[in-house]
Amino acid sequence: MKTNPFIGTGVALITPFNEDYSVDYKSLENIVEFTLSNGADFLVALGTTSEAPVLTQEEKGNVLKTIIKTANGRCPIMLGMGGNNTMSLVNSIKNQDFAGVDGILSVVPYYNKPNQRGMKAHFELVAYNSPVPVVLYNVPGRVGVNLQSSTCVELAQHKNIIAVKEASGNLQQIMEILRDKPSDFDVLSGDDGITQPMMALGAKGVISVAANGYPDIFCKMVTSMLEKDTSTALSLHYKMLRMNNLIFADGNPAGIKYLMSLQNLCKNILRLPLVTVNDIVKVDLEKELNVMYNK
Repeated sequence: MKTNPFIGTGVALITPFNEDYSVDYKSLENIVEFTLSNGADFLVALGTTSEAPVLTQEEKGNVLKTIIKTANGRCPIMLGMGGNNTMSLVNSIKNQDFAGVDGILSVVPYYNKPNQRGMKAHFELVAYNSPVPVVLYNVPGRVGVNLQSSTCVELAQHKNIIAVKEASGNLQQIMEILRDKPSDFDVLSGDDGITQPMMALGAKGVISVAANGYPDIFCKMVTSMLEKDTSTALSLHYKMLRMNNLIFADGNPAGIKYLMSLQNLCKNILRLPLVTVNDIVKVDLEKELNVMYNK
């Protein structure tokens, strides 16, 4: 039987920047503390929300080290390691220091649009070469192709593939995976807004953007679902409903970074090609933050 350490709320951590666009490691430490003290179950380093494509290799290494050091063994750490050049990715895995890393999150290859057989062969090679368990990441809106439920279930048989982060938003597909998967393979939500419904169907948690900015509420909702307290979870789900949409209204992580800047967790700075949210969204985010916390 495979074991999945990634249950509950995982936070897809942002990368905070200084005014000169350098990485703000002190704020990163504070964000790790903020999320863990408010109920996060695991942390995701260098995922989509981290702006990893615009970080140098040295910065990626330092970001990972900062997260591992600050977490200090208090929770599992998942490392984003994906790519659309399979052999290059395998080489990166072979050269990666996995000390302090409990698993990798690997996205479906983007841009070159592999078919299902190509995706399956890609992930099998990644899983074979990874010294830590692999979590698949299906996000068709970003990569241009969809990992179909049948392909996901086939990959779920692999001894080193333990879960999928499902961000297709397709509940029919998600239910097919949940119905057909082996018992030692888990589904994690990749959409903050439908985490509660997905968990009601059988998902075991989420990899969350929202939990960067309001982990207290979000983590309580997820924990409530795990404890089968559906009434509390539903109440919190609807409490966050508008905010969970607003943080993505003008791009991610632009929305969550602005929200976090309102809480002095980071500066409202992104690296190009990403830019800050527009003024209308800024006003809406500030208003909804006050509503959510009854200010």
